[in-house]
Amino acid sequence: MRNTAPLARMRLFLPLAVFCLIVIVAFLGFYLGDPQKLPSALLNKPFPEFSARTLAAPDRVVNRQNLQGRVVLVNVWATWCPTCLAEHGELQRISRATQVPIIGINYKDDSNAAKEWLRRHGNPYEFNIVDDTGQLGVELGVYGAPETFLLNAAGEIVYKRVGDINPRIWRDELEPALRELEALL
Repeated sequence: MRNTAPLARMRLFLPLAVFCLIVIVAFLGFYLGDPQKLPSALLNKPFPEFSARTLAAPDRVVNRQNLQGRVVLVNVWATWCPTCLAEHGELQRISRATQVPIIGINYKDDSNAAKEWLRRHGNPYEFNIVDDTGQLGVELGVYGAPETFLLNAAGEIVYKRVGDINPRIWRDELEPALRELEALL
């Protein structure tokens, strides 16, 4: 007769070993790389075609051509996004301190709430594109708000930031990229 005790003990530890393997894989998956530097398939490609109304003037329709001919920042934001409120002061400072136009994309939001939010907190945007269904966000590969894109004068996306724009990000990443683009004009 064979001794099955070692096999029975091994069966007891098998679920624990599988669980440990899952934990290790999950840990590595969550901590590899910088989550703020998510890749974008649109880098160095034209901003997607779109046609949408603006927040301040719902009868006005804008499209990709409204973003061409100059360097622009496009900022995806929403009233339901606490990080958007945290970055809002920096966007206002950038708007006052530079000549770069900031175009907003009000993402999956209520237009009336967005208008009130801008009235209360200030409006750094040249205009806001209404993306209440999130379709433009899908075209841009938006993971959530806030996200910011830097476009060259040809309307191509040359930089993407997932997360807030704060003074350090402006100084170390966005402003140098902006200066490079402006030097090419």
